[in-house]
Amino acid sequence: MSWESSLEYYRVINQVVRERLGGLHCARIVMHSFDFARIAALQDEGDWEELAKLMIAAARRLEGAGADFLVICCNTMHKVANCVQEDLRVPLLHIVDATAQDVREREIKKVGLLGTKITMEEDFYKERLIGKHNLEVMIPDERQRKIVNEIVFGELCRGEMSQSSRQELSGIMHNLAANGAEGIILGCTEIGLLVDPQDVHVPVFNTTTIHAKAAALFALEQ
Repeated sequence: MSWESSLEYYRVINQVVRERLGGLHCARIVMHSFDFARIAALQDEGDWEELAKLMIAAARRLEGAGADFLVICCNTMHKVANCVQEDLRVPLLHIVDATAQDVREREIKKVGLLGTKITMEEDFYKERLIGKHNLEVMIPDERQRKIVNEIVFGELCRGEMSQSSRQELSGIMHNLAANGAEGIILGCTEIGLLVDPQDVHVPVFNTTTIHAKAAALFALEQ
C-alpha cells in the first residue's frame, strides 16, 4: 500500500515486459494508489469491513478501466483478497500463490515468515501457505514480531533505510533458519527494500519481486 513498494512493482513489471518483448515495449498498467495513512489507521482499528469496501471500490474502478486481472500490491491487505475476488469478473493474482510456487520449485517445505504483525499472527496468510500449498510455516517470537512491525511502519513505509534495522532483520532471519526454516518469505512488500538475500544463508523469497514478475508473465501469456 505504500508508494515505496508500489515503485518496485511498477519497475519490475515494466522491466520484465521489456526483457520479453524488447525495443520500446512496456507494460499497460491501470493503477489505483491509496492514501496509506488512512489504510494504516483502519488496520490499527481493526476495521476490516471498511477496508474491504475501499478495496472492492478500487477494484471495480480498475476493472471498469479495462484491467484484465488485478494484483493487490500488499501482503497484509490480502486479508480481504477473497472478498475482492468475489466481487470481480476478472481474476485476482494472489501474492501467496505466486510466492508458494517459487518456494515449491526450490523443493523447500518449511519457511520462516516475516511481515507485519497482522500477516505473521493472523491465519489468512499462513493458512493459505499451509492448506493450499502444503508448506510448514514458522514465525518469529513475540518480541521479534514487534520489532519487524515497527521497522515496517516506522521506517520502511516512510522511505527510511537504516543499517541497524537491516541487522535486526538479519538476526531474526538467522534465528528462524537456526530453528529449522529452509527459506525465508519476506511477507511484506517493503521489507525487500532493506533486506539483502545475502543477509542469511537460506533462500530468501521477496514477495514484491515474485508477485510483480508473476503479474508481468501472466499478462504476457494472455
